Amino acid sequence: ELIFVCKGDWGVPMNSLLTGLNKEQQQAVQHTEGPLLILAGAGSGKTKVLTVRIAHLLAQGVNPYEILAITFTNKAAGEMRERVDNLVGFGAESIWVSTFHSSCVRILRRHIENLGYTTSFSIYDTDDQKTLLKQILKAMQLDSKLFKERAVLSQISNAKNELITPEEFLLNNSGDYHDRKVGEVYQEYQKRLKQNNALDFDDLLFKTVELFQFHPEVLDYYQERFRYIMVDEYQD
Repeated sequence: ELIFVCKGDWGVPMNSLLTGLNKEQQQAVQHTEGPLLILAGAGSGKTKVLTVRIAHLLAQGVNPYEILAITFTNKAAGEMRERVDNLVGFGAESIWVSTFHSSCVRILRRHIENLGYTTSFSIYDTDDQKTLLKQILKAMQLDSKLFKERAVLSQISNAKNELITPEEFLLNNSGDYHDRKVGEVYQEYQKRLKQNNALDFDDLLFKTVELFQFHPEVLDYYQERFRYIMVDEYQD
């Protein structure tokens, strides 16, 4: 179902959740079964609709434990968390409200041992990544003018965002010297990350996908748990 939302007024009392919402917003809030896509411009009340929809679900008897609200940036997640807490009150702490990456960290902290890491894994920042890559490029005796750290890290990041493993990267680029070497660097980079019990930022998403792909019992658990998933800033 597709709904276009226009701007309404904020400030919804719990005993009358639909007060202050226009017709399209009310329709979105009350549509609770099956997929729903909301299209609306900036400032038109998308996050408001999402948070009121959560309150409406709880009013219908849905367990807050079954609700996941997710967005892209920390700022957006913080704003959504604040709105949910203010509107819902009791039970709000059981609702997952976070960014994609934070949700993945939470899942990996519980289940990553299935992938050969320990749950105390480190998360590498950009400086950590550059340090590790510099060591690898030096060990492989690759010319730093041909293989610049930022460019190589960018290629690795792009591959991970496309869910391309080092082995697939090498297979796809076997005919090009530069990209083949980048693939070998990528392979060694992942090997050393695992030896260090570490993930980089892109791994948080990639490893969660791997976890779900290769361990269906973990996927089943979260599919059963989160029966109502709401994504803010879907375009990101």
